[in-house]
Amino acid sequence: MRYISTRGEAPPVSFLDAVLGGLAPDGGLYVPEVWPEVSDNFLFRASLGHHGGAAMRILDCFAGEEIGHMDLAAIANEAYIGFPQREDWRPHWPETVTPLVQVGIGDWVLELFHGPSLSFKDVAMQLIGPLYDLALTQRGQRLSVLCATSGDTGGAAVEALKGRERADLFVLLPKGRVSEVQRRFMTTSGAANVHAIEIEGDFDQCQAIVKSMFADHDFAKRAQLSGVNSINWARIAAQSVYYFMAASATCGPGPTNFVVPTGNFGDAYSGWVAKRMGAPIGRIVLATNSNDILARALRTGRYERAAQSHATLSPAMDIQVASNFERILYEALGRDAGHIRALYAQFAQSGGFDIPADALELLRSTFDAASVDDAETLRTMAWPIYPACPHTAVALWARTKLTTPLDGPVVTVEVRRWSSWQA
Repeated sequence: MRYISTRGEAPPVSFLDAVLGGLAPDGGLYVPEVWPEVSDNFLFRASLGHHGGAAMRILDCFAGEEIGHMDLAAIANEAYIGFPQREDWRPHWPETVTPLVQVGIGDWVLELFHGPSLSFKDVAMQLIGPLYDLALTQRGQRLSVLCATSGDTGGAAVEALKGRERADLFVLLPKGRVSEVQRRFMTTSGAANVHAIEIEGDFDQCQAIVKSMFADHDFAKRAQLSGVNSINWARIAAQSVYYFMAASATCGPGPTNFVVPTGNFGDAYSGWVAKRMGAPIGRIVLATNSNDILARALRTGRYERAAQSHATLSPAMDIQVASNFERILYEALGRDAGHIRALYAQFAQSGGFDIPADALELLRSTFDAASVDDAETLRTMAWPIYPACPHTAVALWARTKLTTPLDGPVVTVEVRRWSSWQA
């Protein structure tokens, strides 16, 4: 399996090269050269709810022959050992890594917060740790891993990489813009290879610093840079697993719809990846807070950065530049890398671009979107049936603002443990 850049000016690389590199040298994002597809047999097995086994099979699809089956099994086993374990190994639902909770008829919440940092990022990050160990040991390399965070990513990266012998982690976080719980996850690990750096600015500025370091190719090579933000393909691959499992478990006569709280578009894009590979998924709703670049893009057809990001009750989503949107736009444009280069050059210069009409129509055929303000978020958090963190409350309220009702089962993605949140 080979991976190509969305901007078309970087040579194809292997799965592990894409994972270790993070961002392509031409500034684009890696995607599979050819999309793998899964069998009906896999979908049936996914519906039985064994996360480690499903993760191993999805990684096998994306890695090809580069990683042996025994190594994949070891990686998956190490990744999820820190999650709650069931008492036996008989396959049944709900499984304990990403369990489903039914809150109504055909209405589910997918809980992704059972990992060590209490956020959905753990599901992918815990897989990246042993994956890095395998690749770096095989190659005799050491990496400097960069991470820009609006909250959850930093804590999950620390939990995944602290104490690892072949990786130094540098986390850039916006000062005063993350919760105290999130800040402590990043600053109190005690690990010599973890370095948390507060930036005077917002997440987009942190992300811009990381991208600028990757853009300096000589420096990136000397420092052996890698990134674990959602631009890293391993994150996307690992997150697609729970979409396979939830969709296979809940779909009835028709496919399952997902409502995803999102800022950088990585988790929602992972749902699209699962759908592209054959999972029975219908529509994917992008639920944003007041930082609504994605909702505005789908509504107006113009992808444009606002003058500034807003500090909200859901800080992990306080993002105005959704990096992974480039990946889905690349697909919507028929994989036209030249067109992507032109649009993102325009974005760098003016802060926005118009989405071509055909591409916008394709995006709207799968995605809906709605933005939710803080008042609506607080109102939803008071819902007695299911106590939700602010990020998940955004998703629950966004469902009520859709102009077209969702047909079929609906799964709302719960991204953070409610009791861990602090404003």
